[in-house]
Amino acid sequence: MDNDKPEECKVCFDNFDEALRRPRSLPCGHTFCTVCIVDMIKNSQFTCPNCRADHNTLALTDVTQLPINYGMESFIRRLKGVSLKPAQTKAPTKRPQDGPRGISKKLRSLLQEEMNKVISLITACDEKLSQLGKYGKKVKDLKTGHNLLEDRLNGLLEQNKAAKELVEQEETSVEDMSTEGEEEKQQLQAVLECLDTVNSLQEVGMAIDDADRRSVVTEDWIQKCQEQFPNVNTVHTSVKVQESIRLALDMIPTEAVATAAPLHLGDSASTILEKFDKINTNKLTVDDLGRMRQVLEAGRVYTVHQDQHGLRSSRITTQDGRLYLHTLQSQPAPLHAHTIQFTDVVGTLDCSSTLVFLDLGWAGSTRGRVHIRLSPNTPAGRQFTLLCTGQRGHTYANTNLLKVYDKGGKWERLLGGDYQYNDGEGGASLLPDLQGDYRGSGSAGDVGCYYVDDAQSAQFIIFTRDHRPSGCYSAVFGKVESGLEVVKAAVNHSNIREVTVVDCGVVLTM
Repeated sequence: MDNDKPEECKVCFDNFDEALRRPRSLPCGHTFCTVCIVDMIKNSQFTCPNCRADHNTLALTDVTQLPINYGMESFIRRLKGVSLKPAQTKAPTKRPQDGPRGISKKLRSLLQEEMNKVISLITACDEKLSQLGKYGKKVKDLKTGHNLLEDRLNGLLEQNKAAKELVEQEETSVEDMSTEGEEEKQQLQAVLECLDTVNSLQEVGMAIDDADRRSVVTEDWIQKCQEQFPNVNTVHTSVKVQESIRLALDMIPTEAVATAAPLHLGDSASTILEKFDKINTNKLTVDDLGRMRQVLEAGRVYTVHQDQHGLRSSRITTQDGRLYLHTLQSQPAPLHAHTIQFTDVVGTLDCSSTLVFLDLGWAGSTRGRVHIRLSPNTPAGRQFTLLCTGQRGHTYANTNLLKVYDKGGKWERLLGGDYQYNDGEGGASLLPDLQGDYRGSGSAGDVGCYYVDDAQSAQFIIFTRDHRPSGCYSAVFGKVESGLEVVKAAVNHSNIREVTVVDCGVVLTM
């Protein structure tokens, strides 16, 4: 390959420029002009013409995915500058002609400006066509999604239709049986009247025989009603189909989609895909959570939070009819998850009483959930909530328990909560002042700390036995509402430092 002309593309042999034929580098390091690389991509033959390295595995769809070789551009500009300088030893060169056909230098400059504009527009067209191609795929995916939903909706309609037919058949059976029962009742009334009006021994015998025959028929009808109704298959199918469809409909917003407030798409300079991604978000409101039982049970609802700690997310789950907001994690919400702003959810917490939870585990599995009712009017209670939600960047999640005091004795209690070092040396306060009105501990399940002005005041203790408050210096700010048996099982574990707070968070009140 000829390397005497580095300013030249080795495919088309045209010089590189800073407009249409900008130099771009392949992963192998060789450089070619933008036009030739576009042709490679269009022909799906992306092999380096120089070293024959195969780059098809990159699956490139747009030439802008390859970097511009700015070093080559700088070299070309320098090369042009050198070639324009006259030699110092030669006589001054003659002023060049204005060009072919006598076009003046000024007009040529104007032509070059127009050419540059057109080239820029061509590049802009290429970029927009590339965006349209990608957007077209997104639109096609939306259409596919509608087709799949339509199939599922048609499936629901077919189920509803089949269940409705069963119910209609049952309705007909009930009407037929009711008609038969009315006839039986009239026959019995006639028999009763006959029994009441007999005047001879012969009439008595005939009336009794008629009554016996009618009684057998009526008893058969009563037995048939008892055995035939309700039709278990019909009622069960109807109830289940209605429940499934009702749950699906309950997830649809009450307001019409067409009347939703217009969405602001931001800067007009945003690309088509950037604007599409802004529209295509599964954002929720707090009011939506109560209608999304199935989605919550599937673990597909997350809160998102952006602050000085970066973008974080936390799960919202449901269990035993309760909604749980888990601690924030330093990671974005999963793709296709339904999202809601963390601050919107936290804003629903009851200011007078907060229920938090700690999931304790050991030996590689979660052993149980501990619910603790806090008093947010105490600073230590508010701090405990912050460390359960992780909204200040620190969390009790993934910390181990530290120590058991007076194991087996009347003062038995465990220590945990070193979110800093996880060895008992950390756990500094998140709030500037924890002074407040606290009570002393007097019963099993009390949650508190020893000293609110201690360097490790974020560490907590949980008492496991009833005891007298005298001699105990803990500042109580909470009470185990359920799960004390999990705490006691942790205390009895052979090595308390093997017990960890697997997860934590707050219980939402909706």
